[in-house]
Amino acid sequence: MSDNQNLLAGQRRALILDEVRRRGGVRVSELTRMLRVSDMTVRRDLDALARQGMLEKVHGGAVPVPEGRTHEPGFEAKSALETSAKYAIARSAAGFAAPGGAVALSGGTTTYAVAQQLVEVPELTVVTNSVRVADVFHTAPRPAEGGAGRPATVVLTGGVRTPSDALVGPVADAAIAALHFDVLFLGVHGLSEEAGLSTPNLAEAETNRHFIRSARRVVVVADHTKWGVTGLSSFASLEQVDVLVTDSGLEPEARRVLADRVTELVIADEED
Repeated sequence: MSDNQNLLAGQRRALILDEVRRRGGVRVSELTRMLRVSDMTVRRDLDALARQGMLEKVHGGAVPVPEGRTHEPGFEAKSALETSAKYAIARSAAGFAAPGGAVALSGGTTTYAVAQQLVEVPELTVVTNSVRVADVFHTAPRPAEGGAGRPATVVLTGGVRTPSDALVGPVADAAIAALHFDVLFLGVHGLSEEAGLSTPNLAEAETNRHFIRSARRVVVVADHTKWGVTGLSSFASLEQVDVLVTDSGLEPEARRVLADRVTELVIADEED
C-alpha cells in the first residue's frame, strides 16, 4: 500500500487521536483503511502519540489514556491536535481586534494561532502571559520604512511557567489586574454546561479570572473537542463569555446549549 500523501503527520495523528477518544479504542487495521496509509505509518504515529502521553498502545491498536482532572498536556502535545480547526478559529477571532486597540491573549495553542493572525493588525498593544504568543510578535517582520502602521507593542507578564508555557501566579495576576483591555482572547482546557470554563491548573484559573475582570469583551477560542471536558478548577461561567469562536465539528446539541448561554456563538468555516 502506498501512503496517502494528502495528510501531514500532524493531521493524521490528530485524526487518530480523535478516533481513539470517540470510540474508546481502535485497531491498527481499522486506521490503515480509514487513513489509506501503510501499517508501518500507523504504528509510527501510534508510537509518537504514546510518547507524548496522548494514548496507550495495546496489542493490535490503541486506547485512550485515562486523564484525571489535574492532567495538563504540554504545549507541543496540544499543538498537533485539531490544527485546521484552530487555524479557522484564529482567522474568525482575529476580526474582533481593531487597529490601535489593546488586546490580551492567554496561554494556549489556539491563542497562539490567533496571535499569528493578529500580527497583520497595525498598532496593537498586546498583553499576554504566554511566552509562545510573545515570540510570535517578537519574530514578526517589521513594516518597511514609511509603511502603514507600527508593529505591536507587547507586554509579557512575569510569573511561574506552566506546562502550556503560560506564566501564572501572583506576579502575573498583579500585572493583569492593573491593566484594561478592549478584547481578551482566551483559550480553555475545557467547556461544559455545568462547570463552564475550566483548567487543570489552579494558578492558571486565578490568572484567567484576572484576565476576564480586566477585559471589556471576552472572546473564547476553543475547538469542538473542548466541549464536555472539565478540568480541576472552574474560572468562569458560560454567561461571562461575550463571544465563543469554535469550529464546525461542534455537535448540534452543544451548539444549542452554547447559543443559549453565551452572548454570541461563532462557527468558523474551515473551508474559507
